[in-house]
Amino acid sequence: MIANIHSFESLATLDGKGLRYGIFFMNCPLRCLYCHNPDTWSGEGQKFTPEQLFEKIKRYKTYFGKDGGVTFSGGEPLLHAEFINQVFLLLNNENINYTIDTSANVDLTDEVKRTLLNADLNIVDLKFYTENDYKKYTNGSLKKVINVLDFLDENKKKVWIRTVIVPSLNDKKSDIINYVDIVKNYKCIEKFELLGFHTMGFFKYENLGIKNKLSDINALDKDLLNDLQKFANELIKNF
Repeated sequence: MIANIHSFESLATLDGKGLRYGIFFMNCPLRCLYCHNPDTWSGEGQKFTPEQLFEKIKRYKTYFGKDGGVTFSGGEPLLHAEFINQVFLLLNNENINYTIDTSANVDLTDEVKRTLLNADLNIVDLKFYTENDYKKYTNGSLKKVINVLDFLDENKKKVWIRTVIVPSLNDKKSDIINYVDIVKNYKCIEKFELLGFHTMGFFKYENLGIKNKLSDINALDKDLLNDLQKFANELIKNF
């Protein structure tokens, strides 16, 4: 079995608990308007077998400590669920945990369910709060995200929710209220984190010859992001 890997990030601290070794898979079912990694949408990357990837991961084991481990991201890691399940068998023997960072826009196959259940933590992107906006801005489906969240909640799995805030698309307090109306339904969710839209990936669109529909949008103001995060936190406290 072979998987195409886009890139690696050594000892990341933002994509899960503790120090993480980030693995970014190629290919994604979405085409988010604000994506900062369009180079992962399709194509081939570095080819690895489960055994080869495990050997690469194992080199970092001494750095993980009690909470750290591997984070599978992308692209969309759940497109590679069967591969990840093979890697898990090797990681488990070394007591190395993994986190999944996913858009949750996949079908809940048996392999996908197994990947979600074996994860120590699932980070789920909640991109928009209506089916229409999901389709318009990501070519994806809110229904698929809800199906995944329902499954994770039923199985009492730890979940973090992340939402990218884009100027003029979803940067109002009324938007945050609508996101929280979804988040509040799930006991499994430990954190709702807002991320600010940035322009650091704009050069990739130019290099790939892809039209950037947000080329005239500036990065989200950090003060606004902080205000919206505080507002979200206060809303969640009331549930």
